[in-house]
Parts: sequence; C-alpha cells; structure tokens
Amino acid sequence: MARKIKNEELGRLSVQEFKEADKLRITLVLDNVRSMQNVGAMFRTADAFRLQKIILCGITATPPHRDILKTALGATETVDWQYCENTELAVQQLKEEQVKVYAVEQVEDSISLEKFEWKRNQPIALIFGHEVKGVQQSVVNECDGTVEIPQFGTKHSFNISVSAGITLWQCVSQILQKD
Repeated sequence: MARKIKNEELGRLSVQEFKEADKLRITLVLDNVRSMQNVGAMFRTADAFRLQKIILCGITATPPHRDILKTALGATETVDWQYCENTELAVQQLKEEQVKVYAVEQVEDSISLEKFEWKRNQPIALIFGHEVKGVQQSVVNECDGTVEIPQFGTKHSFNISVSAGITLWQCVSQILQKD
C-alpha cells in the first residue's frame, strides 16, 4: 500500500522562491469572469504550473476579496497579476510584447487542443471567458488563434477553471515529453 505524502515532504517553493523562479511563458487572461471562486481557482492553477501572470479584465473581480482568497489558498501572493478594464486593450498590449494570443473557445476553424503546439520559448496568452457567454467575439477577433477542447457529452462547455487545467496540462505535457 502506498503511503500518502505529507505536505511538508512535498518540497514546495516559498513565496520568495516562487517569485524568483523561472516561469512558464504563459499568461492567463480572464475576460469578464463573474465567479470569484473561478478567479481564485485560476490563481491556484497559475501557481501550480508556475505561470508568468494573470490579467483580470472587465467585470472580473480582483484580489483581495474573501471569495477569491478562499479558493486561491495563498496563490494571490505568489502569482503576478494586473487589472485591465478592457480585454481588447489587454490583447493589443500582449501582441505589442510579441506574445501570441489564443482564446480558448468554441469557434469555427479552431485548433483542437490535442493539435495545439506550444514551444516553451514562445510566450503565449490564453484567454478564458465569462461562464455563460464565453470569450467576447470582439476579443476573439483580436486573437492570433483559438483553441477548443474536444467534448463528447451532452454539455457544451467545461467550467473555466477546468478548461484552464486541461489546456495548461496539454502545454506542460509537451514540455515534459521533450525534456
């Protein structure tokens, strides 16, 4: 029988070590995400994968808020973040910084996630949208492309924090296969 590993045995980084560590060149952009629990979950996922930063846009709530902090479990202290009122402006800024920007959305001619290739040296931003409306069409229009997660059931979407976990794992697994 396998023994469950204790938290103190996991060798996790301190907040300072995390801040100083190399990050994956991935930025998460949250486009009008209404649920503070989803925002907190995205911080926690960004911490787990050691991402560059999160950009919170539009109606997306910002830390410190009790509901975000409760779900983030301290990740708001480690992950860099910024707020931008307008998602299109955030996308334009990222593109000026030579970041390739992809909406994770169901769009005509999207790239199916298993075919999406990411190279570690290419900075990318992944945009996740409102829980009901998704990524705004005007934002999709500004992106370099779109990525879609294949789905086979009766529902047409995943929760955004689940979508982020699935999408980011696909990116990370490509790195792990090459290392």
